[in-house]
Amino acid sequence: MTRAVVGRPWRLGRGLLFGAGGVGVLAASIAVAVTIGPASLSVRDVFAVIGEHLGGRPSGVSTIRDAIVWELRLPRTLLAAVCGAGLAVCGAVLQALLRNPLADPYVLGISSGASTGAVLVLVLGVGAGSVGLGVGAFTGAVVAFVLVLALARLAGGTTDRLVLAGVAGTQLFAAVTSFVVISSADARQTRGVLFWLLGSLSGAGWGDVTLCAAVLAAGLLGCAGLALSLDAFAFGTDAAAALGVPVGVVRAVLLTITALLTAVLVSAAGAIGFVGLVLPHAARALVGPVHRRLLPTSALVGAVFLVWVDTLGRTLLEPREIPVGVMTALIGVPAFALVLWRRGR
Repeated sequence: MTRAVVGRPWRLGRGLLFGAGGVGVLAASIAVAVTIGPASLSVRDVFAVIGEHLGGRPSGVSTIRDAIVWELRLPRTLLAAVCGAGLAVCGAVLQALLRNPLADPYVLGISSGASTGAVLVLVLGVGAGSVGLGVGAFTGAVVAFVLVLALARLAGGTTDRLVLAGVAGTQLFAAVTSFVVISSADARQTRGVLFWLLGSLSGAGWGDVTLCAAVLAAGLLGCAGLALSLDAFAFGTDAAAALGVPVGVVRAVLLTITALLTAVLVSAAGAIGFVGLVLPHAARALVGPVHRRLLPTSALVGAVFLVWVDTLGRTLLEPREIPVGVMTALIGVPAFALVLWRRGR
């Protein structure tokens, strides 16, 4: 008993230390990533510009460099961090909720459905004046996920059938999106939409950062409040119900949160694959399967990962830019193969 009492503060202190270290790594990654590019900048310049815009003393940085930091690189880097965190959290929640280590918004068709909804608004103007891009993406995400669940249930309802249904749903909505773009968009729209669909943070602005960060904060709080229920789902829905978890309500709430968060992120940055699939496994390797620790760790790992992947994508072939979705696929496919190999063993 004494060991248990002593062990609890130790585990709490270690968790707080790990969390503070993760936040520090994320802050340093953002600051350093902003300095990387054609214009010569230092970390000191970045913090000076941020301080000036937040009401501090003048930075002493030229107007051009100030604009590069505040208007171009900083919002883009922050949006990359928010998207990485949100997609990793969605992946961790879906993998626990569905008891499938291969579940994530991209594999289950949620990202493709959100892309279709957003493209319908962008290209055809469906509801553009009343619903906007975010609601269009959310509607597409919900429709896609309901369709995938229905297909999986018809096929037997097992976890492997769910993944197969997700692959089918992804291909279906990708085909619908391509058809809409090819049949209705002009050449300029087609180039812009196709680049965006590959995952692009090049048009990031402070409005995108604010909206996505607010939705991420609300979604993370909601998921963290149901962390114990997610732990119970690891034993199956029957065991969770026996432990007093309202299975239907919790599942509906968590699926709504993940669909909404995915839709908002897709509307801002396009479809970015493999982040929600691979990064939760990395977080589990660091802190274990308990969701009280896993969810914030997934958010931090996903944020740091996407900051550096986006930085690599915009600088590797400079002045040309590689879409961030292409970079995550190049990195994520080998990691996905590793997950499959470990499951086989």
